[in-house]
Amino acid sequence: MDAPVLTEEAAQRFAGIALGHVRREYPNKPDHALAGPEDARTPSALHPVFYGSYDWHSCVHSYWMLARLLRRYPRMEAAAGITALFDAQLVPEKVAVECAYLAPPTARGFKRPYGWGWLLKLAAELGHLDDGRWGRALAPLAAIFAQRFRDFLPIATYPVRVGTHFNTAFGLRMAADYADATEDGAFLTLLRETALRWYGADVDCPAWGEPSGDDFQSSALIEAECMRRLLPLERFLPWFERFLPRIGQGEPAILFKPATVTDRTDGKIAHLDGLNLSRAWCWGALAMALPVGDARRTVIEAAARRHLEAGLPHIAGDYMGEHWLATFAVLAIDEGRA
Repeated sequence: MDAPVLTEEAAQRFAGIALGHVRREYPNKPDHALAGPEDARTPSALHPVFYGSYDWHSCVHSYWMLARLLRRYPRMEAAAGITALFDAQLVPEKVAVECAYLAPPTARGFKRPYGWGWLLKLAAELGHLDDGRWGRALAPLAAIFAQRFRDFLPIATYPVRVGTHFNTAFGLRMAADYADATEDGAFLTLLRETALRWYGADVDCPAWGEPSGDDFQSSALIEAECMRRLLPLERFLPWFERFLPRIGQGEPAILFKPATVTDRTDGKIAHLDGLNLSRAWCWGALAMALPVGDARRTVIEAAARRHLEAGLPHIAGDYMGEHWLATFAVLAIDEGRA
C-alpha cells in the first residue's frame, strides 16, 4: 500500500475546519474546579489562549494541527489565517494567564495526561516554525506540564489503559516528541523507563475489551505505538512480537475491524470515528517499524487503510466530531513524516 499523503488541498480543508472553531467559545465543556464563587468565569477568561474548540484539550491539539499544516504548506491559502491566529494568541501575556490557572491545588490533575501530552507536542511542533517566537511564548506553559510529568510518573504505580483521555501510553507517546525537541535526555529517559515499568512485561494482548462504546483510542495499539516511539528498534521488535504475536494472521480480529458509528450527534458515540482514525495512525506507524519484506507489514498496512477510509469522511458535519477529528486525520496521514 502506498502511504497516505497530506496534499495541499487536504491541508487547506483541515485548516479551514480548525480555524472555524479554535476561537469559537461556545458551546464549551470546561474541566474546571471551583474553590469559590469567584472561580465562576467564562472560558476565555480562564483560558485566554485555548478557550475554543468545545474543550481545552481539543483547542490545544487543533493548534498543533494548524502548526503542522503551516510547516507542510507555508504558502497555502490558510497560512495567513494561521499566522494571524498565532500572532494574536500565542503571546506571553495570554500564556501567563494559562500558567497561573495551573497554580491552585485544585488544578493539579487538570487534563492529565491527555492535555499534558498534547500541549508538549504543540510546543515541539512550534519549534519548527518561523523565528520561534510562538514557541518561545508557549515555553513557560510547556515547562509546567513537563514538570508535572516528572512529578507524576514516579508516583504512578499503574498505567491507565482505557481508550479515552486518561490513557497513559498516549501521554508518554506525545511527551516524547517534546523531550526530543528540547534535547532533554533525562526527561526522555524517565518516559522510557516508565513505559518499560508499565508495559514491558505485557504479552499476548487479547484486546478483548475493545472497543468500548466511547473509545477514541485503542488501548492495545496506543501502547504498542508508545513503545515503538520510546524504545530502540532492537528492543521494540522483540517486545512487539510478544505483545501481539498473531497480527500476521489478522488477530486479535477486533483490532482489524473498523468501529461502527451509529449517531454522530452523540459526542461519546462520535468518539468511535476518532478510534478509527487513531487506529489508522498507530497501525501505520507500527507498519513502518517492521523490516521491509516482513509479511506482517501487508496485513497492518491494509488495516491502516481500512480504518482511515472509515474515519476520514466524517471529520466534519456535526460539531461533536468536527471540533477535534481533523487532528486525528492529520496524525493518521502525516505523523510518519514528522
